[in-house]
Amino acid sequence: MDTQTTASCTGSTLLQPISEIINLPLDQVNFVACQLFALLMAVWFRIYLHPSKTSPFIRHVVATLLGFYLALFCFGWYSLHFLVQSGLSYGVMIFASLEHMHKYCFVVTLGYLILCQITRVYVFDYGMYSADFTGPMMVITQKITSMAFEIHDGLTKREAQLTPSQKYLAISRMPSLLEYLSYNCNFMGILAGPTCSYNDYMAFIEGTCYQLRHQENANGKENGKFKQSEPSSKSAVISKLCTCAISLATYLSLCKLLPVEYSIDDDFISTTPLHLQVIYLYLAMLALRPKYYFVWTLADAINNAAGFGFNGYNKDGSPRWDMISNLRILDIEFATSFKLFLDNWNIQTALWLKRVCYERCPVNPTAATFLLSAMWHGVYPGYYLTFLTGIAMTMAARAVRHNIRPYFLVSDLHKCIYDVITWACTQVAISYTVGPFVLLAVGPSLKFYSSWYFCLHLLCLLVVLALPVKSRRHQAKEQQDNMLKDVAQENQTDHSTDNNCNQKEKAT
Repeated sequence: MDTQTTASCTGSTLLQPISEIINLPLDQVNFVACQLFALLMAVWFRIYLHPSKTSPFIRHVVATLLGFYLALFCFGWYSLHFLVQSGLSYGVMIFASLEHMHKYCFVVTLGYLILCQITRVYVFDYGMYSADFTGPMMVITQKITSMAFEIHDGLTKREAQLTPSQKYLAISRMPSLLEYLSYNCNFMGILAGPTCSYNDYMAFIEGTCYQLRHQENANGKENGKFKQSEPSSKSAVISKLCTCAISLATYLSLCKLLPVEYSIDDDFISTTPLHLQVIYLYLAMLALRPKYYFVWTLADAINNAAGFGFNGYNKDGSPRWDMISNLRILDIEFATSFKLFLDNWNIQTALWLKRVCYERCPVNPTAATFLLSAMWHGVYPGYYLTFLTGIAMTMAARAVRHNIRPYFLVSDLHKCIYDVITWACTQVAISYTVGPFVLLAVGPSLKFYSSWYFCLHLLCLLVVLALPVKSRRHQAKEQQDNMLKDVAQENQTDHSTDNNCNQKEKAT
């Protein structure tokens, strides 16, 4: 086992003794060690390279060099792929026409990611579901493509053509190579993200993010003698580190007791009643999620420790540090709909998919978004089975919400009953949907669904056929048309009132 662990790691072997003692793969030990080192560097970065003491140039250089060091320690020469992907995309940004640059950049960046995923999975290391060099490339892909669309919006479109969020994110000048590399490969997000907008990152580097957020989210704490130019992230970082510790302990203690693979064991399927299979699958997925809670919360804490992620103030005047948070754990575990679960899980990726695909795709944006998500995640067949199932689940959940939920809003008791039922259904639906995402291969994934007799697939099909729902764009268009009609009627009323008044004045 130790030989395989060492062979599967392309980074430094300095921590191999620790890996053997705690019986975890070396690449995972390297990852956690680098993230803890990044946390210390984030505190140092905020104190000693504060914008008031240091120029943005120095902050960009240090953040980039530290990021490359962490990448080399974790992935060795494979980290060169980060530079190749970033370099190719930057060349497209510079030399392609602004009108089509964002499309070419999207194809090149995503294509290079998929090429690396194919070689890693089918050529070198199929089945290795661990920390690997394509993980950071996934985050870099999000950043590059987001930047390309934001540059396109800022340099080729008028403000009237942009939505409010696109106006805020639009980039008005081409970034320099240093700014571009710093945004993509800084030490705070090189290993696990999260994705952030280029404008927010530049405001952090230049030290202007706090003033902007203060003006937008004034709650009285900023005025008079209570004015503070820079809120402290200490309590937020400590809270998130505690969450990380609990998540890691939960995952390490439960992951081997409740493996998802046991749900497709022949003896388990043949001897366990269906309702107990459902409960076991839910518990297995519940035991798996803390791994993601740990990784994403630690990444968020690193950014906060460096002073990045401030998002205004709460009603009580306490600072919020959730601008780039990737999840809301309680909202995930108590989600009462498929949409609520997805909205609170991997938040920054969901925003990326919305901004580059859902809002811009002219035909069936829901299916296109799920397909892009599957392509971005990797080339394992289980990913595609999961996201294809997700399309059906989303359509069925939307139909149920629009057609059945209104009947349960007549009283608090009925709504409570509805919430309990939909919570249970959501947890079962999520567990059923992401089963192939964990099993990865075609055989185990189809065996998993066949053991359930594809029942939820069939149920979704029946719901969609029995409870049709208009597309969101069609609903938005109807709402807009209704608003225009109301405005027109008001104008007519005002006009007729004016005419009557004029006639009275003439008569007088």
